[in-house]
Amino acid sequence: MDDAVGEFVRHLRAERNRSEHTQRAYTTDVCALLDFAAERGATDLDAVTLPLLRSWLAAQTAAGLSRATIARRAAAARTFCAWATRTGRMLRDPALRLVAPRRDRTLPGVLAQQQATELLDVAAGAADDGDPLHLRDRAALELLYGSGVRVGELVGLDVDDVDLDRRVIRVTGKGNKQRVVPFGVPAAEAVRDWLSQGRPQLATADSGPALLLGRRGRRADQRQVREAVHALLEHVPGADDLGPHGLRHSAATHLLEGGADLRAVQELLGHATLATTQIYTHVSVERLKATYEQAHPRA
Repeated sequence: MDDAVGEFVRHLRAERNRSEHTQRAYTTDVCALLDFAAERGATDLDAVTLPLLRSWLAAQTAAGLSRATIARRAAAARTFCAWATRTGRMLRDPALRLVAPRRDRTLPGVLAQQQATELLDVAAGAADDGDPLHLRDRAALELLYGSGVRVGELVGLDVDDVDLDRRVIRVTGKGNKQRVVPFGVPAAEAVRDWLSQGRPQLATADSGPALLLGRRGRRADQRQVREAVHALLEHVPGADDLGPHGLRHSAATHLLEGGADLRAVQELLGHATLATTQIYTHVSVERLKATYEQAHPRA
Protein backbone atom coordinates (compact mmCIF):
# COMPACT_ATOMS: atom_id res chain seq x y z
CA MET A 1 0.00 0.00 0.00
CA ASP A 2 2.94 2.33 0.67
CA ASP A 3 4.23 1.76 -2.86
CA ALA A 4 0.80 2.59 -4.22
CA VAL A 5 0.85 6.01 -2.51
CA GLY A 6 4.14 6.91 -4.17
CA GLU A 7 2.87 5.86 -7.59
CA PHE A 8 -0.37 7.76 -7.00
CA VAL A 9 1.57 10.97 -6.26
CA ARG A 10 3.53 10.54 -9.47
CA HIS A 11 0.22 10.07 -11.29
CA LEU A 12 -1.12 13.33 -9.84
CA ARG A 13 2.00 15.20 -10.86
CA ALA A 14 2.79 13.73 -14.28
CA GLU A 15 -0.62 12.70 -15.66
CA ARG A 16 -3.14 14.91 -13.88
CA ASN A 17 -0.87 17.96 -13.68
CA ARG A 18 -2.16 18.77 -10.21
CA SER A 19 -0.59 21.59 -8.20
CA GLU A 20 1.90 20.99 -5.39
CA HIS A 21 -0.79 22.00 -2.93
CA THR A 22 -3.24 19.41 -4.28
CA GLN A 23 -0.55 16.74 -4.34
CA ARG A 24 0.26 17.35 -0.67
CA ALA A 25 -3.39 17.45 0.37
CA TYR A 26 -4.35 14.27 -1.51
CA THR A 27 -1.26 12.45 -0.25
CA THR A 28 -2.14 13.34 3.32
CA ASP A 29 -5.74 12.23 2.80
CA VAL A 30 -4.87 8.91 1.16
CA CYS A 31 -2.27 8.12 3.84
CA ALA A 32 -4.89 8.84 6.51
CA LEU A 33 -7.32 6.50 4.73
CA LEU A 34 -4.80 3.66 4.43
CA ASP A 35 -3.73 4.09 8.07
CA PHE A 36 -7.40 3.83 9.05
CA ALA A 37 -7.74 0.69 6.93
CA ALA A 38 -4.56 -0.86 8.40
CA GLU A 39 -5.82 -0.28 11.93
CA ARG A 40 -8.82 -2.40 10.99
CA GLY A 41 -6.74 -5.26 9.68
CA ALA A 42 -6.44 -4.37 6.00
CA THR A 43 -3.31 -5.81 4.40
CA ASP A 44 -3.97 -4.90 0.76
CA LEU A 45 -5.95 -2.37 -1.22
CA ASP A 46 -8.82 -4.76 -1.95
CA ALA A 47 -9.63 -4.67 1.77
CA VAL A 48 -10.67 -1.01 1.28
CA THR A 49 -14.42 -1.41 0.83
CA LEU A 50 -17.32 1.01 0.61
CA PRO A 51 -18.36 0.37 4.27
CA LEU A 52 -14.78 1.06 5.35
CA LEU A 53 -14.71 4.30 3.35
CA ARG A 54 -17.99 5.39 4.93
CA SER A 55 -16.67 4.53 8.40
CA TRP A 56 -13.56 6.59 7.68
CA LEU A 57 -15.58 9.67 6.71
CA ALA A 58 -17.85 9.17 9.72
CA ALA A 59 -14.79 9.14 11.97
CA GLN A 60 -13.68 12.45 10.40
CA THR A 61 -17.07 13.96 11.16
CA ALA A 62 -16.96 12.71 14.75
CA ALA A 63 -13.49 14.25 15.12
CA GLY A 64 -14.98 17.65 14.26
CA LEU A 65 -13.44 18.18 10.81
CA SER A 66 -15.19 20.73 8.63
CA ARG A 67 -17.53 19.77 5.81
CA ALA A 68 -15.02 21.22 3.31
CA THR A 69 -12.22 19.00 4.64
CA ILE A 70 -14.42 15.90 4.59
CA ALA A 71 -15.55 16.70 1.04
CA ARG A 72 -11.91 17.03 -0.05
CA ARG A 73 -10.97 13.74 1.65
CA ALA A 74 -13.84 11.99 -0.11
CA ALA A 75 -12.64 13.44 -3.41
CA ALA A 76 -9.11 12.21 -2.70
CA ALA A 77 -10.44 8.73 -1.90
CA ARG A 78 -12.49 8.62 -5.11
CA THR A 79 -9.53 9.76 -7.20
CA PHE A 80 -7.20 7.24 -5.56
CA CYS A 81 -9.59 4.30 -5.85
CA ALA A 82 -10.39 5.08 -9.49
CA TRP A 83 -6.66 5.22 -10.28
CA ALA A 84 -5.93 2.01 -8.33
CA THR A 85 -8.72 0.16 -10.15
CA ARG A 86 -7.64 1.43 -13.55
CA THR A 87 -4.02 0.36 -12.94
CA GLY A 88 -4.99 -3.10 -11.66
CA ARG A 89 -4.12 -2.49 -8.01
CA MET A 90 -7.77 -3.01 -6.98
CA LEU A 91 -10.23 -5.50 -8.46
CA ARG A 92 -13.15 -3.08 -8.27
CA ASP A 93 -13.67 0.57 -7.33
CA PRO A 94 -15.28 0.78 -3.86
CA ALA A 95 -15.68 4.57 -4.04
CA LEU A 96 -18.11 4.69 -6.96
CA ARG A 97 -21.05 5.10 -4.56
CA LEU A 98 -19.19 7.12 -1.93
CA VAL A 99 -21.14 10.28 -1.09
CA ALA A 100 -19.69 13.17 0.90
CA PRO A 101 -21.47 16.15 2.46
CA ARG A 102 -21.74 19.26 0.35
CA ARG A 103 -19.29 22.00 1.16
CA ASP A 104 -20.62 24.95 3.12
CA ARG A 105 -20.90 27.86 0.69
CA THR A 106 -19.99 30.66 3.07
CA LEU A 107 -19.77 34.09 1.53
CA PRO A 108 -16.20 35.40 1.37
CA GLY A 109 -15.18 38.43 3.37
CA VAL A 110 -14.62 41.55 1.28
CA LEU A 111 -13.61 45.14 1.83
CA ALA A 112 -15.87 48.05 1.00
CA GLN A 113 -14.60 50.05 -1.94
CA GLN A 114 -13.63 52.93 0.36
CA GLN A 115 -11.74 50.54 2.62
CA ALA A 116 -9.83 49.12 -0.34
CA THR A 117 -8.88 52.65 -1.38
CA GLU A 118 -7.74 53.48 2.15
CA LEU A 119 -5.67 50.29 2.33
CA LEU A 120 -3.82 51.12 -0.87
CA ASP A 121 -3.33 54.70 0.31
CA VAL A 122 -1.74 53.34 3.49
CA ALA A 123 0.56 51.13 1.42
CA ALA A 124 1.53 54.09 -0.79
CA GLY A 125 2.23 56.24 2.26
CA ALA A 126 4.47 53.58 3.77
CA ALA A 127 6.37 53.29 0.48
CA ASP A 128 7.21 57.01 0.54
CA ASP A 129 10.15 56.29 2.85
CA GLY A 130 11.94 54.41 0.04
CA ASP A 131 12.27 51.17 2.03
CA PRO A 132 12.46 48.46 -0.65
CA LEU A 133 10.14 46.15 1.28
CA HIS A 134 7.54 48.90 1.56
CA LEU A 135 7.82 49.50 -2.19
CA ARG A 136 7.41 45.75 -2.75
CA ASP A 137 4.38 45.54 -0.48
CA ARG A 138 2.70 48.43 -2.26
CA ALA A 139 3.27 46.77 -5.63
CA ALA A 140 2.00 43.43 -4.27
CA LEU A 141 -1.22 44.91 -2.87
CA GLU A 142 -1.90 46.99 -5.97
CA LEU A 143 -1.54 43.88 -8.15
CA LEU A 144 -3.63 41.70 -5.84
CA TYR A 145 -6.52 44.16 -5.85
CA GLY A 146 -5.95 45.60 -9.32
CA SER A 147 -5.86 42.25 -11.12
CA GLY A 148 -7.60 39.84 -8.74
CA VAL A 149 -4.83 37.24 -9.02
CA ARG A 150 -4.26 34.58 -6.38
CA VAL A 151 -1.37 35.18 -4.00
CA GLY A 152 0.35 32.03 -5.30
CA GLU A 153 0.08 33.40 -8.83
CA LEU A 154 1.44 36.74 -7.68
CA VAL A 155 4.60 35.41 -6.03
CA GLY A 156 5.18 33.15 -9.04
CA LEU A 157 5.45 36.12 -11.41
CA ASP A 158 8.75 36.86 -13.15
CA VAL A 159 9.80 40.30 -14.31
CA ASP A 160 9.17 39.33 -17.94
CA ASP A 161 5.59 38.37 -17.07
CA VAL A 162 4.75 42.04 -16.56
CA ASP A 163 4.03 44.33 -19.52
CA LEU A 164 3.89 47.84 -18.08
CA ASP A 165 3.13 49.46 -21.44
CA ARG A 166 0.04 47.33 -22.08
CA ARG A 167 -0.66 46.99 -18.32
CA VAL A 168 -1.13 43.22 -18.36
CA ILE A 169 0.51 40.31 -16.57
CA ARG A 170 0.92 36.74 -17.78
CA VAL A 171 -0.23 34.48 -14.95
CA THR A 172 0.23 30.74 -14.50
CA GLY A 173 -2.78 29.52 -12.54
CA LYS A 174 -4.17 26.19 -11.37
CA GLY A 175 -3.29 23.26 -13.58
CA ASN A 176 -0.45 25.31 -15.11
CA LYS A 177 -3.02 27.16 -17.21
CA GLN A 178 -1.84 30.55 -18.37
CA ARG A 179 -3.98 33.63 -18.77
CA VAL A 180 -3.34 37.31 -19.39
CA VAL A 181 -4.80 39.66 -16.80
CA PRO A 182 -5.04 43.47 -17.01
CA PHE A 183 -4.25 45.88 -14.19
CA GLY A 184 -4.76 49.61 -13.71
CA VAL A 185 -2.64 52.75 -13.71
CA PRO A 186 -2.02 52.83 -9.92
CA ALA A 187 -0.71 49.24 -10.02
CA ALA A 188 1.51 50.11 -13.00
CA GLU A 189 2.98 53.04 -11.09
CA ALA A 190 3.60 50.90 -8.01
CA VAL A 191 5.29 48.15 -10.01
CA ARG A 192 7.39 50.67 -11.93
CA ASP A 193 8.59 52.24 -8.65
CA TRP A 194 9.39 48.80 -7.26
CA LEU A 195 11.37 47.79 -10.34
CA SER A 196 13.33 51.04 -10.55
CA GLN A 197 13.87 51.83 -6.86
CA GLY A 198 13.09 48.82 -4.68
CA ARG A 199 14.10 45.64 -6.46
CA PRO A 200 17.66 46.77 -7.29
CA GLN A 201 18.31 47.26 -3.57
CA LEU A 202 17.41 43.64 -2.79
CA ALA A 203 18.48 41.77 -5.93
CA THR A 204 21.31 39.24 -5.59
CA ALA A 205 22.73 36.42 -7.67
CA ASP A 206 20.00 34.19 -6.20
CA SER A 207 17.13 36.46 -7.29
CA GLY A 208 16.79 35.07 -10.79
CA PRO A 209 13.87 36.53 -12.77
CA ALA A 210 11.49 36.75 -9.76
CA LEU A 211 9.36 39.89 -9.74
CA LEU A 212 8.88 40.15 -5.96
CA LEU A 213 11.84 39.59 -3.66
CA GLY A 214 12.32 39.06 0.06
CA ARG A 215 14.83 40.82 2.29
CA ARG A 216 17.59 38.33 1.38
CA GLY A 217 17.02 38.73 -2.35
CA ARG A 218 15.22 35.46 -2.99
CA ARG A 219 11.74 35.15 -4.47
CA ALA A 220 9.13 36.42 -2.00
CA ASP A 221 6.75 33.77 -0.68
CA GLN A 222 3.06 33.78 0.15
CA ARG A 223 3.71 34.20 3.88
CA GLN A 224 5.55 37.48 3.35
CA VAL A 225 2.73 38.91 1.25
CA ARG A 226 0.13 37.67 3.75
CA GLU A 227 1.96 39.38 6.63
CA ALA A 228 2.09 42.63 4.68
CA VAL A 229 -1.66 42.56 3.99
CA HIS A 230 -2.52 41.90 7.63
CA ALA A 231 -0.14 44.60 8.88
CA LEU A 232 -1.44 47.29 6.52
CA LEU A 233 -5.11 46.42 7.14
CA GLU A 234 -4.60 47.27 10.82
CA HIS A 235 -4.46 50.92 9.73
CA VAL A 236 -7.85 50.84 7.98
CA PRO A 237 -10.65 51.63 10.48
CA GLY A 238 -13.47 49.11 10.49
CA ALA A 239 -11.86 46.74 7.99
CA ASP A 240 -12.02 43.00 8.60
CA ASP A 241 -8.71 41.20 9.06
CA LEU A 242 -8.55 39.67 5.60
CA GLY A 243 -5.61 38.03 3.88
CA PRO A 244 -4.47 38.32 0.25
CA HIS A 245 -7.41 36.23 -0.91
CA GLY A 246 -9.69 38.86 0.62
CA LEU A 247 -8.29 41.37 -1.87
CA ARG A 248 -9.08 38.94 -4.70
CA HIS A 249 -12.63 38.57 -3.36
CA SER A 250 -12.92 42.35 -3.04
CA ALA A 251 -11.71 42.93 -6.59
CA ALA A 252 -14.27 40.48 -8.01
CA THR A 253 -17.12 41.92 -5.94
CA HIS A 254 -16.29 45.51 -6.86
CA LEU A 255 -16.07 44.60 -10.55
CA LEU A 256 -19.56 43.11 -10.48
CA GLU A 257 -20.90 46.06 -8.49
CA GLY A 258 -19.44 48.30 -11.20
CA GLY A 259 -21.36 46.47 -13.91
CA ALA A 260 -18.78 43.99 -15.18
CA ASP A 261 -20.03 40.93 -17.05
CA LEU A 262 -19.96 37.72 -14.99
CA ARG A 263 -18.13 35.77 -17.68
CA ALA A 264 -15.51 38.50 -17.99
CA VAL A 265 -14.90 38.26 -14.24
CA GLN A 266 -14.67 34.47 -14.56
CA GLU A 267 -11.98 34.87 -17.21
CA LEU A 268 -10.14 37.46 -15.14
CA LEU A 269 -10.08 35.27 -12.04
CA GLY A 270 -9.22 32.08 -13.90
CA HIS A 271 -12.21 30.12 -12.60
CA ALA A 272 -12.83 26.81 -14.35
CA THR A 273 -16.62 27.13 -14.01
CA LEU A 274 -19.03 30.03 -13.88
CA ALA A 275 -20.61 28.59 -10.74
CA THR A 276 -17.49 29.50 -8.76
CA THR A 277 -17.67 33.11 -9.93
CA GLN A 278 -21.39 33.38 -9.16
CA ILE A 279 -20.72 33.45 -5.42
CA TYR A 280 -19.66 37.08 -5.87
CA THR A 281 -23.12 37.99 -7.11
CA HIS A 282 -24.42 36.68 -3.77
CA VAL A 283 -21.88 38.86 -1.96
CA SER A 284 -23.14 41.91 -3.84
CA VAL A 285 -26.77 41.07 -3.03
CA GLU A 286 -25.99 40.57 0.65
CA ARG A 287 -24.15 43.91 0.79
CA LEU A 288 -27.12 45.59 -0.91
CA LYS A 289 -29.53 44.06 1.60
CA ALA A 290 -27.37 45.18 4.52
CA THR A 291 -27.27 48.73 3.16
CA TYR A 292 -31.04 48.67 2.63
CA GLU A 293 -31.76 47.44 6.15
CA GLN A 294 -29.50 50.11 7.60
CA ALA A 295 -30.73 53.03 5.55
CA HIS A 296 -34.35 52.48 4.52
CA PRO A 297 -36.97 53.72 7.03
CA ARG A 298 -39.30 50.82 6.15
CA ALA A 299 -36.67 48.09 6.12
